[in-house]
Amino acid sequence: MRVAFFSTQSYDRLYFEEVNISHQHEISFFEVTLSEQPEILQVASGYEAICVFVNDQLSANTIEALASRGLRLIALRCAGFNNVDLTAAMANGVKVVRVPAYSPYAVAEHALALMMTLNRKTHKSYNRVREGNFSLDRLDGFDVNGKTVGVLGTGKIGQAFCRIMLGMGCRVLAYDRVPSETLKEAGVLYTDLTSLFSESDIISLHCPLTPETKHIINQDSLAQMKHGVMLINTSRGGLIDTAAVITGLKSGIIGYLGMDVYEQEEQLFFRDLSETIIKDDGIARLMSFPNVLVTAHQAFFTRTAMEQIAKTTLQNITEFDAGISLLNEVRLD
Repeated sequence: MRVAFFSTQSYDRLYFEEVNISHQHEISFFEVTLSEQPEILQVASGYEAICVFVNDQLSANTIEALASRGLRLIALRCAGFNNVDLTAAMANGVKVVRVPAYSPYAVAEHALALMMTLNRKTHKSYNRVREGNFSLDRLDGFDVNGKTVGVLGTGKIGQAFCRIMLGMGCRVLAYDRVPSETLKEAGVLYTDLTSLFSESDIISLHCPLTPETKHIINQDSLAQMKHGVMLINTSRGGLIDTAAVITGLKSGIIGYLGMDVYEQEEQLFFRDLSETIIKDDGIARLMSFPNVLVTAHQAFFTRTAMEQIAKTTLQNITEFDAGISLLNEVRLD
């Protein structure tokens, strides 16, 4: 099957070409991000399937235009699908598949890495020691053991993070529309959002981006939180209202902020901008705070996860090509 891959990097080619040996799809890799721009739509024309990542935008106009040029399948090589207009896909007879689980531990462990780095300031200590500065001034942290950790969203990643926090001796609160009985048995306490926000010392976001969760961290929710709360986001940037969080950092409500995602990241992440002027005032302001740690959407990026993403994505395409039931199809319901 002819497949156009968008938003690709060198590592995408490495993993997908290796797995494709057993599938034999005709793959074309493009670094460009898919959008409504006519020149980009022209690149995608004539392909029966396209494979996209988190920052590719599959609007109704894009899907309609590509469907008229032969598109039959959108294969997401990620779990989230907030960037795809599912109504337009269904209306144009285009199937949508995704990778629902690749390595939940990869993302959960990165959330832990952000949390512990912010707390124990190992990134600052590393830079000091390399310059011959062995002072401990302003490097004090806190014991995570005994702290209350709020986990917003307990899908596979959220569940993995809950277990890590339980193992560190934390009191774990969680919020999800569908509570996990297994987590309850393990000691996780499900509660409402108000209680989670007000009682947690650390809050970690692990929910998908939907109209209901967009900007769930905003001025009102921040007002409910403890002064000096630690906020970690390895899910989707749109869960956080950037302006509200900047205000929260300035006031001290947010004592620590760890972000692997950013709501305007499509213009920034996955590219080298070290020799350019970053024009996004939001990310520039966030990175100016000494208690903010930003990574460039790398939480998923382990060899285990990349291998699973490639295997599942290509298997999804093979199932569609063979006309059999799609195990990982995304439906409107």
